[in-house]
Amino acid sequence: MVDFNKLEEKILEFWEKEKIFQKTQRRKKGQKTFVFYEGPPTANGKPGIHHVLARTLKDLFPRYKTMQGYYCLRKAGWDTHGLPVELEIEKELGISGKKQIEDYGIEKFNQKCKESVFRYVDEWEKLTKRIGFWIDMENPYITCERNYIESCWWLLKEIWKKGWLYKDYKVVPYCYRCQTPLSSHEVAQGYKDVTEDSLYVKFPLKGEKDTYLLAWTTTPWTLLGNVALAVSPKEAYVRVEYKGEDLILAAARLKVLGKGPYKIKEKFLGEKLVDKEYLPVFDFISYSQKVHFVAPADFVSMEEGTGIVHTAVMYGEEDFVLGEKIGLPKYHVVNEDGTFTKECGKFAGKKVKEEDKEIIADLESRNLIFKVEPVTHAYPFCWRCDTPLLYYAISSWFIKTTAVKGALIRENNKTNWIPAYIKRGRMGNWLQTLIDWALSRNRYWGTPLPIWICENCGKEVCLGSFKEAEKFGGKIPEDPHRPFVDRVILKCPSCGGKMKRVPEVIDCWFDSGAMPVAQWHYPFENKKTFQEQFPADFIAEAMDQTRGWFFTLLAVSTLVFGKNSYKNVICSGLVLDDKGKKMSKHIGNVVDPWEAIRQTGADAIRWYFYSSTNLGNNYRFSINLVKNSLRKFILILWNVYNFYVTYAKVDKVNVKRQACLPERQVSNVKSSNILDRWIISRLNQLIGEVTKSLDNYDSFTAAQKIEEFVEDLSTWYVRRSRDRVGPTAAEGKDKKACYQTLWYVLVNLSKILAPFMPFLSEYIYKNLTSKKSVHLESWPKAGRVEKKLLEEMALVRKICELGHSERKKAGIKVRQPLRELRITNCGLRIKKELIKLIKEELNVKEVVLKLGEGELKVKLDTKITPELREEGEARELVRKVQELRKKVGCRIDGKIIIEGPNLPTNPLLQEYLKKETLAEELRKGKELKIFPL
Repeated sequence: MVDFNKLEEKILEFWEKEKIFQKTQRRKKGQKTFVFYEGPPTANGKPGIHHVLARTLKDLFPRYKTMQGYYCLRKAGWDTHGLPVELEIEKELGISGKKQIEDYGIEKFNQKCKESVFRYVDEWEKLTKRIGFWIDMENPYITCERNYIESCWWLLKEIWKKGWLYKDYKVVPYCYRCQTPLSSHEVAQGYKDVTEDSLYVKFPLKGEKDTYLLAWTTTPWTLLGNVALAVSPKEAYVRVEYKGEDLILAAARLKVLGKGPYKIKEKFLGEKLVDKEYLPVFDFISYSQKVHFVAPADFVSMEEGTGIVHTAVMYGEEDFVLGEKIGLPKYHVVNEDGTFTKECGKFAGKKVKEEDKEIIADLESRNLIFKVEPVTHAYPFCWRCDTPLLYYAISSWFIKTTAVKGALIRENNKTNWIPAYIKRGRMGNWLQTLIDWALSRNRYWGTPLPIWICENCGKEVCLGSFKEAEKFGGKIPEDPHRPFVDRVILKCPSCGGKMKRVPEVIDCWFDSGAMPVAQWHYPFENKKTFQEQFPADFIAEAMDQTRGWFFTLLAVSTLVFGKNSYKNVICSGLVLDDKGKKMSKHIGNVVDPWEAIRQTGADAIRWYFYSSTNLGNNYRFSINLVKNSLRKFILILWNVYNFYVTYAKVDKVNVKRQACLPERQVSNVKSSNILDRWIISRLNQLIGEVTKSLDNYDSFTAAQKIEEFVEDLSTWYVRRSRDRVGPTAAEGKDKKACYQTLWYVLVNLSKILAPFMPFLSEYIYKNLTSKKSVHLESWPKAGRVEKKLLEEMALVRKICELGHSERKKAGIKVRQPLRELRITNCGLRIKKELIKLIKEELNVKEVVLKLGEGELKVKLDTKITPELREEGEARELVRKVQELRKKVGCRIDGKIIIEGPNLPTNPLLQEYLKKETLAEELRKGKELKIFPL
């Protein structure tokens, strides 16, 4: 069997030597552009098999569009900032948290971060080249480079000028391990289903003995920060007697009491409870403002809980809004490191998420819990360190994405999403519930937020370039990261006071969303290139980037330019193991991409990803599944190619001379053989189908159509054409037409396959033509399709399928000739040439056709006469001799002598045996043997 891995490595050497990729990047005058953006990976870890999926999808369409005559610039990129990088360095240094980082030194820490992001660049580049992903890795954009950061500053300044970059104090998703707020799109990537204890807590009503307001919470730790209870003023509430106590809750939520027994003593509207005071369940904090009373709120649900909501202003978005509205105190009981503050008694200094059990035990000991119930719900975790997040009030810088919500929805609706349901589903729903982008991070390794504030008058300045700092008497250092940029002092334009930069860096997702602009250092240079390369025609990443890179690209460009930065976007599914489980080193089901390539070659992996499922679905992946795909498709294609070159060599066909013939001349061969006309029509049909599918970014349908064609080519055209070529076939027009047709089909098929399987398509094309590379050729154009012929041939093949089924039922091999096949209810009149094909395929002497409507049926005459039996035995003997020829290594055109018992006595059958096996002589013997001459 052919070693595709070695074959591909030779092709790689050829590409490298001849600079084939570079030749595709040379722009011709007046050439149309196809714009592709590379979503930047982070090279502080080795690439995995899921990266192979992403990169093969990214490679397919630029290759296709290049063959269609477009100029497609393919610039690589590296994502180098952010928490992912910082966490790796913390692990390496054996430190944890901001204090230890600052003790180590921000300058040294950031230097380590910078070094780490290029650690595996070689690995990425090697794998990228090996899988045939053509992208310019010599001139990549890098998000931590000075020019890139300056363009990010320009974008932020543009947003600032519109009044959409602001500082506020509000509740945001917060990672206490990393001690930084996160954006909602980051949070969306880290949800997990968790089962936790939920509490029905009894808050004693002030002045009423044994009377409690019953509230529900899934976050026991927030009870230490409770300052109010909220009710829905227009909903019905009840006071019930339950085991000697009075409980107050919403009438619609009585089912939380279970079967009881309980007695309803009073029913009233929630507004009657407003301003009633209660005793706190924890009284660690002494507040100067009014607290621990019932407030009206419009967010109280009657679908869960008790209809009374425990309110902790600092730890819930709705709680915070309510607190601002009615003047509740903003006082933290939780430190930024996720521990309770020193005022919290026995809980002080303990991690809040680890104290739920202790809090419950404390409340139970004081008879303040009605019941504890486990609840399974989606809870957000830090997308990088896996710490459970808190909703936490903190000062942060925000981008007012809600100001352009309508524009974001409009631009999203104009974008072509693959699969289509993402547009109004995952992405559309996300945009409908959009909140402002929490931009700032209280961290170190990132693009510094370019805002300086005057220590004297509070004046704020946002820099949109490094040069702009000079207007205020400052100079941005060569390395614009922390801590160097923190040392830049500007002169306040209002009062002349000192201006210092705010300490925050920005969300690294802003970096990646800025790449359409920052990759060109726009607007400081490359203005024409940026204009030509914006927006992108095509981007592709995995489904989890919907609320990651896809969102930030949309947001940044809409905020600044009023339109989306991409027109077409592919969301691929995840790569799972062959049982549908997530790949994990812990489980041991991770597939090493290099081992997969070694065993199957890169083309096979690429083809598996294109052909195994629709875009958007998850991929079950294993090396065995790829091998199965290789057997079912690639080896079939290889066998067709091998059939052609083997017999062309035997028949001394000048392939290179054939390659010099105009393709239109070959495609319009005036063949008397209907098979040639049919396969050319099928090829033209395929070109049209694949072109349409790829124009619609539908790689799966395109791959399916190609597989169907190769199956037709192998199991019908080549199968029925075997007797037309080779040393046993008569010389003449038909043999020549067969070779020309198959050559034309293989050459054009290699062009169709070039974007999908760049290695094998190159190998086939180079061996069949005198051209430099298939990747420098134009995409084939569909010619005439004889639809009537395709319909007729489909009927013929259906008849043959039914005939083979009849033979199988009767237990009669195809080598055994039969007298007659009767066809009834045939919807079309079948030409003589096609009847001939049926006879040859089913090995019958006559075909009787009866037209009509209804279910197509066939019937074989299974009576075997002595003459038919003798012919069948001769055919079987041919098969055995051919096997012996292979066994002894006889050349295809090598002459032999056959010796054996039971050789045909019929002169016609003797001649048949000699012709089919290239036998010069038949002679009697005790056992079947052949003797090469």
